Amino acid sequence: MNEHEFIEVNPDIMLGKPVIKGTRIPAALVLRKFADGATMDDLLDGYPGLTKDKIMGAISYAAEVLGSERIVFLKTGTGE
Repeated sequence: MNEHEFIEVNPDIMLGKPVIKGTRIPAALVLRKFADGATMDDLLDGYPGLTKDKIMGAISYAAEVLGSERIVFLKTGTGE
């Protein structure tokens, strides 16, 4: 995974969850707010530490994480 300009992962900040650099705002929170119907302006107004570039960085980070995710299907027996 590439280094992201606006995302940091530090075990001493928010238990190591990816956050917007220089804040304690989890990247997942930004995505969740959009999913709940928030607009870019809502986020900028509600979180003074955010900028449009930082918000877009969180979206880019999430896309990269999801795009590189591997799914493994396991067959389970019926016990017979």
